[in-house]
Amino acid sequence: MDILKDDESGLKSFIDGIPKAELHIHIEGTLEPELMLKLAKRNSIELKYNSVNEIEAAYNFGNLQDFLDVYYEGLRVLQKKQDFYDLTMAYLEKAHQQNVLHAEVFFDPQAHLRRGIEFKTFFNGICKAMEDAEKNLGITAKPIMCFLRDLSEDSALKTLEEALVYKKEIIAVGLDSAELGNPPSKFQKVFGNALEEGFLTVAHAGEEGPPSYIWEAIRLLHVSRIDHGVHAVDDPKLVEYLAQKKLPLTMCPLSNLKLKVVESLKDHPLKTLMDEGVVVTVNSDDPAYFGGYVNENYLAISEALGLTKTDIIQLAKNSFNASFIPQADKEGFISKVEEYVESTR
Repeated sequence: MDILKDDESGLKSFIDGIPKAELHIHIEGTLEPELMLKLAKRNSIELKYNSVNEIEAAYNFGNLQDFLDVYYEGLRVLQKKQDFYDLTMAYLEKAHQQNVLHAEVFFDPQAHLRRGIEFKTFFNGICKAMEDAEKNLGITAKPIMCFLRDLSEDSALKTLEEALVYKKEIIAVGLDSAELGNPPSKFQKVFGNALEEGFLTVAHAGEEGPPSYIWEAIRLLHVSRIDHGVHAVDDPKLVEYLAQKKLPLTMCPLSNLKLKVVESLKDHPLKTLMDEGVVVTVNSDDPAYFGGYVNENYLAISEALGLTKTDIIQLAKNSFNASFIPQADKEGFISKVEEYVESTR
């Protein structure tokens, strides 16, 4: 039997246990309300919110900008290296519990630099947690530096310059934040410089923006992955290109639902794109704000679209194949997926 459609607990158990990678996760978006309040107290920061309930009540987003307003308010509590360490370790512990074996984690330097936080403060806190998690939990993690697309390209260029001292640790650069009105073409120069420095590139595109933004990310920013890519489905030629080139999409179903990119997960294009041969992965984006980490995303989209066991296995394998780790490591992780599947037969 290919799926446990009539057995919800069996489906959940299968998803919980399957080894996977997470490739679209913003470390700042893993700031749970309890940790937000704890860090606010530790750093004497006065928030708009006084309780977990008040914070959660603010999570009724109408669109991406509504979310970003709350998101940036929460960032104010992140002040010291220890804060970034605690934030990153909390995510990696959660990911480890969900059988994530490898994570490629976005961080937003400009969101901290403009608050007067030094690059070394947040970067060293994030990286120390990644080192400790690998040593103590066995989960590997690598940082991806994102530029905020609602700021200027000059700001991004300065940020790239400041990051070069950490070039060996940062595996890629990306592009995130408010998409509409901020096309990838706005950042062609900084991405060109990043490519010359040897960075891989990724970009959020086609979340709220049109398919043309995805084409720009491919043609102008030379990305190795598209983050989100929901609106790729609106352009058959683009879908054909993505499938032919095996250019992965890092999709985030619960985020798309919460931000009203789709009205219902039954409308989500993930399965349609998979059936067209596109390399699709499932991720959690900003799980503290969107109601679920990676396993919750797998379960929600599987139930909504009636995904089969074969689909879930393919998504897990895609997550490793789309990662930026060496081929031998990919094969090792995929062997673990196959071992797990065999153990459940």
